[in-house]
Amino acid sequence: MKELKELGVAGSATLKEQNKQDFFIQWHLTERCNLRCRHCYQTDRGSGELPRAEIREVADEVSELLEDWAETYGIVFSPSFTITGGEPFLRADLFECVSELEGRGFELYLLSNGTLIDREKAKLLKEHGFRGVQISIEGPEPVHDAIRGHGSFRKAMAGAAQVISAGIPVTLNVTLSKLNSDYLGDLARLASGAGARLGLSRLVPSGRGKALADAMLSPLELRDLYRKAFALEKEGLEIVTGDPIASQMKAQSDGDHSSGESLSHLPAGGCAAGVSGLTLLPDGTITPCRRLPIPLGNVRKDSLREVWSLSPVLARLRQRAAYSGKCRICSRWSGCRGCRAVAYAMSEGRGEDDYLADDPQCFMEESE
Repeated sequence: MKELKELGVAGSATLKEQNKQDFFIQWHLTERCNLRCRHCYQTDRGSGELPRAEIREVADEVSELLEDWAETYGIVFSPSFTITGGEPFLRADLFECVSELEGRGFELYLLSNGTLIDREKAKLLKEHGFRGVQISIEGPEPVHDAIRGHGSFRKAMAGAAQVISAGIPVTLNVTLSKLNSDYLGDLARLASGAGARLGLSRLVPSGRGKALADAMLSPLELRDLYRKAFALEKEGLEIVTGDPIASQMKAQSDGDHSSGESLSHLPAGGCAAGVSGLTLLPDGTITPCRRLPIPLGNVRKDSLREVWSLSPVLARLRQRAAYSGKCRICSRWSGCRGCRAVAYAMSEGRGEDDYLADDPQCFMEESE
C-alpha cells in the first residue's frame, strides 16, 4: 500500500469525499447482455458466474483487507462496489447478490444500459442503498440506436427517469468516438432535461469494439471535444469523467496548473488500474480494469491481498520507470498515467501487447 501514498492519487473524486483514499471493486456479476453494442469491450465468449456464497466470501475478504490496511498504514478509505455486467439486471438474483455486499461500509454504484429498469427495480435500488447509477446513452435517438440497437434509446431514457424518480443520482454516460462526437450539444440537453449528469468515456477498441478502431478520435479532436464539454459546466451541467487525461485538462483549466507546477500532488483522477481498485469478472477472474483484459488471478483460488501486493503486472503499473515514451517522462505521471486500456488496445493492434505504452490520444503538452 505504500505505493498509493507515493503516487499521491486518490482516484476519481467525482462521487466521493476528497481526502480519503478511494478503493473500489468493479464487479461484473454476469457477461450476459440483452444488447449487442458496436463498441462493447466484451468478446461474447461468456463465462460462469459466482454464486451468492462465493460473493459473500469475496466481500468478507475485501472488507477485512481494507480494515487491515487502514490499521497498518493509517489510511482512511472511501471504499465502494460498482456492480455491472454485461447487463446486471439479467441476473435474476441480482438483489440477493447485492445483499451480500451491504452493511460493510461500502458505497454501492450500478452501471447499466438502463433498458430493463422499471419502477420496481428503481425502488429496489433505492432500498438497497445505491448511491448512483450510470446509464449509457450514445447520442440522440438515431445515433444511440445505431450503436446499441433499435428501440434501446427510449428504454434507456425511461429507465433513467425511473431511477431519478426514486431519488438516486443518475449519470448519462457516453463513449466518445467519431460515431457521436458531433452530438455533444444533444447529449448535454438530454442530461440537463432529465436532471442527470453527463459522463464522458473514451472508446477502447477491444472485444467487439476492435472493429471500430478507425472511429477513434485523434488527440486534437478529443481535446476540442473535452474543451466544449467542460465549458458546459458554466451553464450548470455537471460533467464527470474517469478519463485521466480529461481530469488533467480539467484541473489545468480550473487553475490548478496555472503556475506550471506538477500536478502530481493532486487527486485529479489518474488511471485507477493497479492503484485505486480492481475488477472482478463473473467467473472470479481478477483484472486491473475491465477494459484491460490481463488476468491477474482468480478469487476462487487466489488471495486478493497477495494479488494486490505481489502481481508483477500491478507492480509495473505503479512504477514510472516501467512506462515508455512521453508518459514516462511527463511530470503529470503520478496524477494521470494515461488510460492503460487505450494504450494496451492500440499497441495490441501493432502486435505489441504493451499496457505501459503511450496513451495514443494524449493531447496534453509534454512536460519535465
